Amino acid sequence: MAPPNQLCLVLVIFLSIFSLSSLPSSAIIPKANCCAEALENLCNGKAVENRRFCLKALFSPKIIAAMDTTQLGTLIMKLGAANAKATLNVYNEIIKKPGSPQALKALNCCVEAYKYAILSFEMVSSELVEDPQTANYDVAVIGPEIANCEKELINAKVQAPRLLAGNQLMKYYVSMGYEITSTLELENPNEY
Repeated sequence: MAPPNQLCLVLVIFLSIFSLSSLPSSAIIPKANCCAEALENLCNGKAVENRRFCLKALFSPKIIAAMDTTQLGTLIMKLGAANAKATLNVYNEIIKKPGSPQALKALNCCVEAYKYAILSFEMVSSELVEDPQTANYDVAVIGPEIANCEKELINAKVQAPRLLAGNQLMKYYVSMGYEITSTLELENPNEY
């Protein structure tokens, strides 16, 4: 039987995909909410890879209650870090199972990428107020780390749909983080 961590991640991924595919975007964020327009603008941003995922991920009372773009950015970084931690746990579980040296090398590469992602998301949260430009760069460089992880998994012929799904979610959070930090840069162009 699969460990509880893996079952939880699979269930979360399945429910996320299922719920995103079955809801029209107008059902995700009610138009009457004052913050809905700001969230919709964020999720319609050029950098956001999956608008429906963005809307679904950000539709929560805590995020809707965010008073400004900086608070929204901090919450997005926390969501990204939480996703990275959950996916890292799955990588750590899979590493414990016997596999080829190539697979182990690829999995270790991904573990390092996710450790980096967690640290970066946490660091970006503190940079949002003082230096959105640096925050923008720091969130952007997570993407290539995850892309390298995926490349290593493919080259090592690691067959793990859960890991690829976790990597895809991470790309979505990175794109949302990039969009919010870009927005912060535009809101405060002369301060940095």
